[in-house]
Amino acid sequence: MKKKKKEKHFLKLPQYSGGKESFTKLLKENLKYPEEALKNNIEGDVHLSFDIDHNGKVFNVKVTHGLGYGCDEEAVRVIELLSYEKARNRGVKVKASKKIKIPFRLRKADIGFQYNYQTVSKLKTDQKGKDQKKDSGSYSYTINIG
Repeated sequence: MKKKKKEKHFLKLPQYSGGKESFTKLLKENLKYPEEALKNNIEGDVHLSFDIDHNGKVFNVKVTHGLGYGCDEEAVRVIELLSYEKARNRGVKVKASKKIKIPFRLRKADIGFQYNYQTVSKLKTDQKGKDQKKDSGSYSYTINIG
């Protein structure tokens, strides 16, 4: 039987207090979908990079791949709310860099849907120019999303 080797980590990197579940909760509570993105049905991910100082404070937040329509600014705002645990390695202050993506997904309730239809009636005329019969077999449909 082989023994598992212990993983050795030279540096202890700052961790978000509460872990992944707490981070997800912070996103759900604080991320606000920008109005402009809602109006234009914009979905996707905003990719960010940022630094964390030895006290766990986030700084130097940059958008590496954005969506526009206010999503980039909102993602930066939420990331600046983060606070990580202090990280010291053998008494040395450590600065860490992280990359993250913030998802912007529309809920079904956020997507507007309108359905209209109308009948198109045509009058048939005889050879003398008199109206004879209405043909109501044609329909026109309009579907607006947004």
